[in-house]
Amino acid sequence: MGLRTVKQYKQSLRDGRAVFIAGEKVDDVTAHSILKVCVDTAAIDYEMAEMPEYRDLAVVTHPDSGEPMSRYYYTPKNSEDLLKRHELMVTATRLGNGIIPFTKDIGADAMNAVSITAKVMGKKEYIERAENFRAYLQKNDLSMAGAMTDVKGNRRLRPSDNRQDHPDYYVRVVEKNDKGIIVRGAKVHITAAAYCNELLVMPCRNMNEEDADYAVSFAVPANAKGVTHVCHLIRASQGPHDFPVEITPRGHTESLIIFDDVFVPWERVFMCGEWEFSMPLVYNFAYLHRHTAASYRIPISEMLLGVAQAIAEYNGVENVSHIRQQITDLAIYVNTLKSLARASCLDYVVHEGIPIPSPVITNIAKYHFANNYHNCVKMIQDISGGLLITAPSYKDYENPETRDYIDKYLGGVAGVPAEHRLRMLQLIRTLLSLELEVIAVHAEGSLMAQRLMIYLESLPDIEKYKKWAKKLAGIEKAS
Repeated sequence: MGLRTVKQYKQSLRDGRAVFIAGEKVDDVTAHSILKVCVDTAAIDYEMAEMPEYRDLAVVTHPDSGEPMSRYYYTPKNSEDLLKRHELMVTATRLGNGIIPFTKDIGADAMNAVSITAKVMGKKEYIERAENFRAYLQKNDLSMAGAMTDVKGNRRLRPSDNRQDHPDYYVRVVEKNDKGIIVRGAKVHITAAAYCNELLVMPCRNMNEEDADYAVSFAVPANAKGVTHVCHLIRASQGPHDFPVEITPRGHTESLIIFDDVFVPWERVFMCGEWEFSMPLVYNFAYLHRHTAASYRIPISEMLLGVAQAIAEYNGVENVSHIRQQITDLAIYVNTLKSLARASCLDYVVHEGIPIPSPVITNIAKYHFANNYHNCVKMIQDISGGLLITAPSYKDYENPETRDYIDKYLGGVAGVPAEHRLRMLQLIRTLLSLELEVIAVHAEGSLMAQRLMIYLESLPDIEKYKKWAKKLAGIEKAS
């Protein structure tokens, strides 16, 4: 057992994996002009383990061997452990300039969900496989992506419905033998998968008996034969028209992962045909994944508040009543998210021996972030003014024929040069991108999925409150 260095992590990715981006097959994800930015972002987790000021957050001692291991693969015991993990994710995201590493955090959520579900199923072989795989991750300090979302085809049809154009819109088992299973299908929106070591695959919805072949969960190496990653193109560097900044570029890509008759040995299979437990596995992952989401959204929300205050001051309107009201609303937004994320750790519940953040509070935290995000964007757009989208480019600012005009006419309040104002507007444009707006709505599940889980998890308390109301109304006698 031992922690890997950044160099060892990057070396492990040079393994012949099949990765495509922008129509190009990538020979080495660590050297590709775009993907190397993603790899460097993912490597933050390994960097933190090497940095004295963050080691206590990133590293824990294995309870049996006494050796160091990643906190992500440690099974929490209490609220203190949950709060430490929360702080690890917040800190890592701040170090990533608003981008979480995604090398172990989501994978660890998936690992815990698989372990909880195995215990719910009560199948000894699944429980042992899950714990053995966790030990393998701990020992080798591996990075892992959780792969849940299927491509779905016609979303109104079930996975096994023969009205689908083909049977592979959801990942399914196409063959079983004494050595393992063969799977086919595709997963989509899988962050960082192209530069993780392992993929932990789970079903993404409820199943019925006819869907049994689709009720499958397993782990495969990211370079397994038959696994292909088609990556979403991202902007990973400054353009020539941008003001240059001395900040390390950060970012991630998402993968469409194709499983083309991939072999999975039995020891890496955690569900195979147990359709009744597909939805419990989805729920167990969602509880954990949404707390991770609420944690890493905190630095993003802090940045939104920061740029709003800065541009308000540059524009000289920070004390205008309606601007102050908007800044206050943004402060409420940020601090509510921070409070909910922490409260979910303190008010934890235990699922099959594993403490998890409160499902109700966790879903409220994620819903609060996502449902109110677009209103935050609207307020920042209003505070910024139209120059947010009409400002001259850096090339115009550098041109001696236009520089003096821009300095004269696009300055802010006294003492704020035009360059500072234009740089802040550039940052705001980046933070308010369409991509981030879509991610706010769809990442970690839809708004309606969060509302549904809030309702279902609240039913016991709702029933208790109803009985109390009946007693107060004299409908039922007080006990």
